[in-house]
Amino acid sequence: MPTLRDATLEAPAPVRAVANAISQYVDRLGAVWVEGQIAQVNRRQGMNTVFMTLRDTVADISIPVTCSRTLFDSLNPPVVEGASVVVNAKPSYYANRGTLSLYARDIRMVGLGELLARLERRRQLLAAEGLFDPALKRDLPFLPTRVGLITAPNSAAERDVLDNAARRWPAVRFVVAHAAMQGPRSAAEVIDALARLDKAVEVDVIVIARGGGSVEDLLPFSDEALLRAVHAARTPVVSAIGHEPDAPLLDLVADWRASTPTDAAKRVVPDMAEETAGVAAMVARSRAAIHQRIAREQHSLDAIRSRPSMADPRTLLDERSVEVGLLVDRARRTLSHHLDRAADDIGHHLARARALSPLATLQRGYSVLQDADGQVITSAAGVGSGQALSVRVLDGRIHATSTTSELIDVPDESREEHG
Repeated sequence: MPTLRDATLEAPAPVRAVANAISQYVDRLGAVWVEGQIAQVNRRQGMNTVFMTLRDTVADISIPVTCSRTLFDSLNPPVVEGASVVVNAKPSYYANRGTLSLYARDIRMVGLGELLARLERRRQLLAAEGLFDPALKRDLPFLPTRVGLITAPNSAAERDVLDNAARRWPAVRFVVAHAAMQGPRSAAEVIDALARLDKAVEVDVIVIARGGGSVEDLLPFSDEALLRAVHAARTPVVSAIGHEPDAPLLDLVADWRASTPTDAAKRVVPDMAEETAGVAAMVARSRAAIHQRIAREQHSLDAIRSRPSMADPRTLLDERSVEVGLLVDRARRTLSHHLDRAADDIGHHLARARALSPLATLQRGYSVLQDADGQVITSAAGVGSGQALSVRVLDGRIHATSTTSELIDVPDESREEHG
C-alpha cells in the first residue's frame, strides 16, 4: 500500500491509510489540560465509561470526552451539565468512525464551577451536622406582633416586603434592620442585625430579603457563620434571597424559604380580605348550624307537646286515680274477708273454750265442793260431821258445815268415766 507521500491521482491512498495515519499522529500527542463547559453527560447502563460533551466557553465548538465511571463517581461535587471544568485528557482518534475525542484522566472545577463545588461541600458538611433537618423547622406565627426585616437600605426588596405586607394586612408593624446585602461585609452585618432582632421580645418572625443577583453576589448568604447564626436564633427566620432559581444555603437552614421578597410578605402576614371572607363564611356556617339545631329542638318539643299526656296531664292522673280506687276496694274486700274469717275462728275457739270451762258447768246448776284447805271433795266418804266446807257456785261461794254424809251407789259406767 503506498504511503500518503506517494499518493497520486493515478495511485490514490485508501481511506483506511488516511484514518490510520491520523490515528497514529494523534496517538503521539501527549495529555493536555483543556478548559470548557460540560454541555452533556451520558451515563449508559452497564458501561464503565461515561460520555460527555465539552463545549468551548466562547466559540460554538464542542468535542466528545470520555472518562471512567470510577473517576466520574469520585468527583465531589458531582459534575452536572453547565459546570465549568478543566480536564486533563489525552486525544484519541477512532478510525472506524472517523471521530476525535478526549479521554479524561482528571477533572477539576474552575471559576464558578469551583465556587459551586465549595458550596456543595459546605452543604454536605452542614447537612451531616443536622442544620438542615426538617424537624427543626418552626411554624410561622399566624399574626406576628412585629416583623423583623433585614435588607439593604432603600432597596427594592425592602419596598416589596413593606408594600405587599401592608396591602395584605394594613396593621402590620415592621422593625427594619439595614445591612449590606453584597460584598465582604455583608455576612457580618447580617449576623449583627439578626442578633439585634432576635433579642427584641416583640419581634415574632425575621425576614432576610435581597433581590436577585449572580452566584458571586449571593455568596454571603451561604456563609457558614451566618448559617450557624440562623440555626441558633430563637425567632423563626424567613429566607427571601434572589429569585426562584437562586438557591443559597440560607434557604436550607431557614425555617421558611420564600422564592422572592414579595413571596416573603405573603408568608409572614395573612391576607385581610381572605381572612374577612373566611370569618364571614364561618359566621354563616355557625348561623346555619344554630338555626338547624333550634329547628331540630323545636320539632322535638312539638312532638313532645303533641302527646296526650302533655296535651292534658290530668288524663294520666284520672287513669291512676281509677286504678288507686280499684286497688283500695280490692284491699278493703280482702281485709274484710280476712277479718271475717278471723272472727269466725275466734268464735269457734271461744265456744270451744266456753264448753270446756268449769263455769259453763256451774251455770247449768252444778257446784264445786271444797274443804277448808281448798281441796276439791269428790267423794262423800272423806267428809266428816261438822267439817267446814266451801261450795263454789257460778257467782260466788257458800260457806257451810257438814252435818252428815251419805254414800250413793254410782253406776259402773260412771266409775269408769271418773276413773
